[in-house]
Amino acid sequence: MKKATACVALLLTFEASAAGGSLTAYGMFMQADWVVKSVMLTLVAASVACWGIFIAKQKQIAAARSRLSELLANSRSKNNLEQLRTPSVLEAQLVTEVLIELDWGAKNNATAEGIKERSLQRMKSRVDEFTDGLTQGTGSLASIGSTAPFIGLFGTVWGIMNSFVGIATTNTTNLAVVAPGIAEALLATAAGLIAAIPAVLMYNHFTRNIALYRKQLNALSSQLLVLAGRQLELR
Repeated sequence: MKKATACVALLLTFEASAAGGSLTAYGMFMQADWVVKSVMLTLVAASVACWGIFIAKQKQIAAARSRLSELLANSRSKNNLEQLRTPSVLEAQLVTEVLIELDWGAKNNATAEGIKERSLQRMKSRVDEFTDGLTQGTGSLASIGSTAPFIGLFGTVWGIMNSFVGIATTNTTNLAVVAPGIAEALLATAAGLIAAIPAVLMYNHFTRNIALYRKQLNALSSQLLVLAGRQLELR
């Protein structure tokens, strides 16, 4: 009961502050023009979307790199590609691509160089496929990071225009009258930066991690070619 009473009192305080022209973030938002409010709500939604993408992609990339690290370690301790065939591991499809070419080459008396060349091409296609799968969603971060400051700036320009209209209407340049409107307008720019800065940092973070993942895939491809070469020499 006490907690409920405290929450009601807090809400009433916020409403009173907004009605009384408070220069808190909540008060300025409540007093802002509907266009500025729409801009700020859009930026808040964009910021929430950024964090949702960050959590989902972070888990996805961490799991992919962990699987790949384990598979790469196993490839360096095995002498047979069949021992690396793991249907439950996505990246093990690289092993399958090499085995397909080895089987085809054995049935058609293909040369070792031809088998390895075709295996490399098949693995490159898979590497591109896996990497593209991880980059899905990161484009939204780049878009938010590049556009959010301009959206916030639009809200600021609109708010300052309204402030100037108010100055002309009231025929006064008293700072106490002008300051609240300008502060409300600048809040939109702040919201834009709050949305954009984390988005840019997240995008750069994922770009680095996906590049490392691709590097690991290339290392695994090279190791699989080594194992394929050994098996071809023993035929």
